Amino acid sequence: MTAGPTLWAVVGATGTGKSDLAIGLAERLRARGNPAEIVNADAMQLYRGMDIGTAKVPHEERRGIPHHLFDVREVHEDAAVAWYQPRAREAVEDIQRRGGDAILVGGSGLYVSSVIYDFRFPPRDAALRDRLEREFESKGSAPLLERLRALDPDAASRVDPRNPRRIIRALEVREQGSATHGAALPEKPTLWLPHTRVIGLRVEREQLVERLDARVRRMWEDGLLDEVSGLRRNGLERGVTAPRAIGYAQALAQLDGALSEAEAIAQTQALTRRYARRQVSWFKRYPEIEWWDAPADADAVLQS
Repeated sequence: MTAGPTLWAVVGATGTGKSDLAIGLAERLRARGNPAEIVNADAMQLYRGMDIGTAKVPHEERRGIPHHLFDVREVHEDAAVAWYQPRAREAVEDIQRRGGDAILVGGSGLYVSSVIYDFRFPPRDAALRDRLEREFESKGSAPLLERLRALDPDAASRVDPRNPRRIIRALEVREQGSATHGAALPEKPTLWLPHTRVIGLRVEREQLVERLDARVRRMWEDGLLDEVSGLRRNGLERGVTAPRAIGYAQALAQLDGALSEAEAIAQTQALTRRYARRQVSWFKRYPEIEWWDAPADADAVLQS
């Protein structure tokens, strides 16, 4: 262990037990007199009311450990990483000022990277973005992606072609003449804080697929449709990010009659598996990462 407060990052694919390990680490650190606290790095757990579909740990299961940046946005509000980064870093600094370790937990790679690495964002241009969004509405994302490929092939290869928000943001950056932040890990990442430990959880692929498929089925059994119906009344579909979340988009389609329940579940399972593969690829590039087979024992991690 390093001297002074440590910034922990517990990362990995969805369904690998990150929250359990983070709570275990915090509990054991606090038993040693270290007032450790947890900071969220899951983009969808920022949203109030998005609980079942994000596997958010209920308050009564948090063992009295303070959790930061959970339930801090309404579903109709944006929660872009540029909004998130300063708030997450402020939470980390506040915890460490009070003598505790901050434990960042989540699988949203860009959000994790924005906190633990020296990660800066280019400026925004509201007028330019508005023009690009109008172009997307009238022509779709294909011509925008082609323009991005012409301007910045490297950025275009990293942007998810099914995510128009990412395409528009990358174009907004390039058309301002800035080098793109690329929505990706910097080529040679530098840690924001020197006392940082990155713990990656991994599960054998076949086992993870089974676990994720079962988890999606449980989401429907636990009442995801009712959750989404309530969120819809609170403006879910006015949002940019929240209504596109895996599981939530499919539940909305089921409520509208566009998908059957079986189709909604199957589509969510397929997207979740694909997302997990992307998460693993992202975190593999972290030079500091320490991989542990899940479920990892908090005492063993602390002693390593």
